[in-house]
Amino acid sequence: WTKTRKKVRAATEQMAKELIELYARRKRAHGHAFPPDDTWQGDFEQRFAYDETPDQLSSAAEIKHDMEQPWPMDRLLCGDVGYGKTEVSLRAAFKALMDSKQVAILAPTTILAQQHYNTVLKRFKGFPVKVDVLSRFRTAKETKDVLRRVKEGEIDILVGTHRILGKDVQFKNLGLLIVDEEQRFGVQHKEIIKNMKHQVDVLTLSATPIPRTLHMSMVGIRDMSVLET
Repeated sequence: WTKTRKKVRAATEQMAKELIELYARRKRAHGHAFPPDDTWQGDFEQRFAYDETPDQLSSAAEIKHDMEQPWPMDRLLCGDVGYGKTEVSLRAAFKALMDSKQVAILAPTTILAQQHYNTVLKRFKGFPVKVDVLSRFRTAKETKDVLRRVKEGEIDILVGTHRILGKDVQFKNLGLLIVDEEQRFGVQHKEIIKNMKHQVDVLTLSATPIPRTLHMSMVGIRDMSVLET
């Protein structure tokens, strides 16, 4: 028992060390600093059909402040279903698009990906933004066309399941990755997401973050915004 405990303690310490190193490396990494909001951003936000809650406004401000820093963002946006996480994330997406960057929205299921796709289409209506979706609902021919357009920069926002983490998916100029419910992805996919955090801004949305993610946010290894209203 003592031997087992020692082994577990050593393994845990090693994992903690690796995580802290990862986040320290991210802080030192040179990321893309997005410019301050412009008039288009204000126009987009004013078209929101509802009154924002105070938490939505403060969370959006925190996320945009992170995006303007010269290192990659890694922020967790916590809030229950229906508290407005999607709107906050789409404001971040719009900010990225305004600086000619592409946005990827990653969802754990095909149905969720389709829901996000429909929401994005509706919310960005009237703006010159090209949106597409990648999931098992698409035929091989459609998928091939989407992959070509993403690579050539013809698609601004790509919504999809873990399919968008595939090696054949090459973005021309990815600037922001939005991950919905990261805890529902497998270990392999989480590793790919983790590696992407060195290069692009990452915003994770969650109604139920796993305890480790929550704790990392609490101790300041990871930045966190909360929607409670």
